Amino acid sequence: MRQFNPEWFKTSCSQWLEYNIKQDAVFCLCCYLFKNEIGGYGKKVGDAFTTNSFRGWNKGLERLKSYVGDVNSVHNRCFKMMLDLMNQEQSILTSLDKQSEKIKTDHRVRLNASIDVIRYLLKEEMPFRGHDESVTSTRRGHFLDLLKWHADRKEDVKNVVLEKAPKNNTMTSPDIQKDIVNSCAEETAKAIIEDLNGDFFGILVDESKDVSHKEQMALVLRYVNKDGELIERFLGLIHVKDTTAHALQKAINSMLLQHSLSSSLIRGQGYDGASNMQGEINGLKALILKDNPSAYCVHCFAYQLQLTLVAVAKKHHDINNFFDILANVLNVVGGSYKRREMLRDEQAKKLDELLVIDEVHTGSGLNQELGLQRPGDTRWGSHFKTLRNFISLFSSIVHVLGVLANESSNYQEKALAKSLVEDIRSYELVYILHLMLKIMAITYYLNMDLQRKYQDIVNAMKLLNFYIFSSFACRIFCAAIDLQLSELNNLFSEVNTDLLLGMASLSPDDSFANYDKNKIMKLATYYQNEFTASKLEDLSFELDNYIDYVREMDNAFSNLKGLGDLSKTLVKTNIHKTWGLIYLLVKLSLILPVATATVERAFSSMKFIKIDLRSRIGDDFLNDCLVCYIEDGVFENVPNDAIIDRFQNMTSRRVQLK
Repeated sequence: MRQFNPEWFKTSCSQWLEYNIKQDAVFCLCCYLFKNEIGGYGKKVGDAFTTNSFRGWNKGLERLKSYVGDVNSVHNRCFKMMLDLMNQEQSILTSLDKQSEKIKTDHRVRLNASIDVIRYLLKEEMPFRGHDESVTSTRRGHFLDLLKWHADRKEDVKNVVLEKAPKNNTMTSPDIQKDIVNSCAEETAKAIIEDLNGDFFGILVDESKDVSHKEQMALVLRYVNKDGELIERFLGLIHVKDTTAHALQKAINSMLLQHSLSSSLIRGQGYDGASNMQGEINGLKALILKDNPSAYCVHCFAYQLQLTLVAVAKKHHDINNFFDILANVLNVVGGSYKRREMLRDEQAKKLDELLVIDEVHTGSGLNQELGLQRPGDTRWGSHFKTLRNFISLFSSIVHVLGVLANESSNYQEKALAKSLVEDIRSYELVYILHLMLKIMAITYYLNMDLQRKYQDIVNAMKLLNFYIFSSFACRIFCAAIDLQLSELNNLFSEVNTDLLLGMASLSPDDSFANYDKNKIMKLATYYQNEFTASKLEDLSFELDNYIDYVREMDNAFSNLKGLGDLSKTLVKTNIHKTWGLIYLLVKLSLILPVATATVERAFSSMKFIKIDLRSRIGDDFLNDCLVCYIEDGVFENVPNDAIIDRFQNMTSRRVQLK
């Protein structure tokens, strides 16, 4: 017998021999598993290594070598099969699932085409489904029709979508569409959260009922991004079954956690102040302040101004009487289709007469048909538009009321029309009509400025001051303005006043003319978590150096307008790192909300997406559509590859791209 060779044994036998310590014997694992598949061994050899065990294994080297045999021996073939089983890349399951590169390429083209179509539908607020989506239908719904239109113009797409796609992988089902939309929305929200970059933020919250009478709450984030730019982003919509303050807080926290945001970073709250949940909103504000004392609340400036006007109308006798008469006129003239048609005909007749004598100009967008809508207490600008149209249609309104006063078959209606004609033609009413139009014009354009998406709170206060100054310029407004001032003053607490004064002192307008160190230090004390006693000392030193620098030594700060400009310039010049505490105060000032216009626009968009014909649209799908539509600028920059990756990872897909 040859001398035992440990190296040969180690390389040739260690991977397949199994040692039984009780029997002091070995078995061949690979042959035990696979011998029957390839014909097996003779009984004597096979049983010794697979059934009865082989003893004297450490002495029978020649026997082992004989058993192993040549390259094509039964043992080596079984050994190779065992290695294939151990190698997952070559396993049976992997072999069955392994797809060709062409299948993967076709799948990616199919997905990209669907995403491109869905991008368009989301941008245009269009529904996806059709009533008949069968192959023979000529109106299969926007998604399938647009996908076919897209495919007919791109050969590579046409060869892999719809009828050309594998029957078990067409990727056009409603569930697939919803998964793609969800992936679009999630990637859009992810981009927003990345832009926030873990910094402080404010929240703007409002609620409204959708077309199916579900109570929906919208949440908007307000923050300063890494470039020092003030940003407002719609984060999402959530259905709230319970509108108590605790339920609303829970819903807000749930949405924030869903996007890995902590409520401890909230540094501002904004509400419209006119919600039918006003009591609960006040409760919500208090709950958030309890958990986070630095989350100061500012009610929407535009709503404050609008509701102040409403308060004036209710408190001043002549103005209240004027709006009562106006409402009656609108109700009578617009009370039926026949009367509205009469008003339109008279308006068209007057326009023709004016065109003949060249009193009006023609052109695109000119001489549009005007309507009369009753003003709403909470609809921004509605009073101004109603009064403006009322004056433009005045003669036509008098004509319609005159016809009713003379020809109506209803005695009460005739009497009311006659009384209204006398009222609106009186000197007193016409006088108040023009005065109120001037007041409403000022507040209308002020409202437009307040509703700008990135308006800062200091500039908003300057706009309000301008409104008050402009109104005081004419004595005739005194009675109305006194009431408005009283109402506006009632809306600002001592804390809000201190915050506003401190923020105004940071303003760069007129070479930092409003700078007041004491007021800025007072502002910092309201943010106790960010400004401890030691940091307040540091802030004091920073302010002394900072104001000298920005006033005298750097031209980049000489012509700035507002805190927004200051924030961006501090980042652009990289000075925000030198005076980090001052920059923090600027950011905290910008985070405080001004108006809830972004939230209101979300609800306006909701009314276009969830319509009567789509009243059963699910809450999740509605939210996803809104995120992509409202934040379309962010969505446009989300690459298809990111959407595909998220879509593929949502669940186990039939085709794996990685």
